[in-house]
Amino acid sequence: MNTGTLLIIIATIILAPIIGGLLAGIDRKVTAWLQGRFGPPIVQPFYDVMKLFGKTRMVVNTWQVFCAYIYLFSAILSLILLVIKSDLLLILFVMSIGAVFLVMGALAAQSPYSQIGSQRELLQMLAYEPLIILVFVGIYLVTGSFKVNSILNYGKPLLLSLPLLFIVLTLVLTIKLRKSPFDISTSHHAHQEIVKGILTEYAGPYLAIVEVAHWYEIILILGIVALFWATNWIGAAILLVLTYFFELIIDNVMARMTWRWMLKYVMTVGLILSVVNIIWLYLM
Repeated sequence: MNTGTLLIIIATIILAPIIGGLLAGIDRKVTAWLQGRFGPPIVQPFYDVMKLFGKTRMVVNTWQVFCAYIYLFSAILSLILLVIKSDLLLILFVMSIGAVFLVMGALAAQSPYSQIGSQRELLQMLAYEPLIILVFVGIYLVTGSFKVNSILNYGKPLLLSLPLLFIVLTLVLTIKLRKSPFDISTSHHAHQEIVKGILTEYAGPYLAIVEVAHWYEIILILGIVALFWATNWIGAAILLVLTYFFELIIDNVMARMTWRWMLKYVMTVGLILSVVNIIWLYLM
């Protein structure tokens, strides 16, 4: 590993949670604006996380602590793999490991809220992971490689060849960002059905670790979105802003749906759009 790559990795580890935290703050601010409220300051997520780190370390068992750290390490490693232009399938594998450990940590608690939230998180994974694979397959059919480096060297924006698969990716983004109507495992907007779902029994510093890992995941998914217009940084930035704002609009105008509706809708719509786009690629 050369010095330049090492510096990029260090910068990624330091800057990603800062950007992710700011995005979370902007998210809250825009949501408040859409709802006619003033909202918290943009840096409020950092205050919340620092407060959590200062709380007493209370855990159900040591396994839950281990799972929280693995979730964070997985989020960091998957983002590093994206930044050093590794393989998309490897990135998905590492990201999935972290999600599984987050569920396992929640299942270690006997809380019914944590148990239900964990089961719903697994259902969400069942819904979005096949779709991510189909998106990556579409990228492979266009560029001839799963390597991020090859995608960046492709001469045309992927969005022109994969418009329907991009829509599929926005469905995945909605689930990963825990936005309505797919915030069924964590109750993002503090609905009362399952309290905080999978996060109910994570507390203090360990909840802070999970939140920081989520910030890394936000940057990772947005980085994958940016690949659809990787030929131009300005175009990629515009695409990211429009996509993220669209997610906020959806989050504020849609009510949280049931897990049955999520599975039926995401799998049906996602698979249909993916197959149509892939057939279109063969006919081009």
